[in-house]
Amino acid sequence: MTKPWRSHDEATAEMFREDPALAAAYLNDVLADGDQAEVLIALRHIVNARSSIQKVAEQTELNATTLYRTLSPAGNPELRSLTKVLGAVGLRLSIVPVHA
Repeated sequence: MTKPWRSHDEATAEMFREDPALAAAYLNDVLADGDQAEVLIALRHIVNARSSIQKVAEQTELNATTLYRTLSPAGNPELRSLTKVLGAVGLRLSIVPVHA
């Protein structure tokens, strides 16, 4: 028997799976407005929606436990790790000028 409703997290994860551009826009918005903890939480949501921590750890050759910690609010990922994780979920880091 299926439940007639989905949680917000389930619905959001489905939207991120179906629309990578939406996931990228979400992460860009959080990057523009949030602090590092919020960015890492947003990236963790995208990782869990598009794959899983365990699968991304295997793809990126990062330790899964370390990846869990890295994508926690207290995480402090190295640029190398961040680019690997983004690549594993079909995203990349990009630099754009800030307009005043």
